Amino acid sequence: QVHLVESGGGLVQPGGSLRLSCEASGIIFGIAAMSWYRQAPGKERELVATILSSGRATYADSVKGRFAISRDNAKDTVYLQMNSLKPEDTAVYYCKAEWVLRDYWGQGTQVTVSS
Repeated sequence: QVHLVESGGGLVQPGGSLRLSCEASGIIFGIAAMSWYRQAPGKERELVATILSSGRATYADSVKGRFAISRDNAKDTVYLQMNSLKPEDTAVYYCKAEWVLRDYWGQGTQVTVSS
């Protein structure tokens, strides 16, 4: 059974930083493409960043230069380092694993950027 568990969300002031973690189980993590998505109230879920098994990363234009996705295959964990946070980054952040042609989602972690 596949499980993805996110952690690291919380309340942060504008300009602050947070690091999200997503630990996977039940998959061969090293060959999975891992992504972070987010969904703000009243909006559709959007892709934030993806990291392939090769380590190649891509980002949404709205977070380029501020966010960094990384993975530790020894820990079956993907990270999202978020810097220079803005109020518009407020959302529930979800981790997704793409493995053997299926998508698996975590339960989400809330990030709130507010003074």
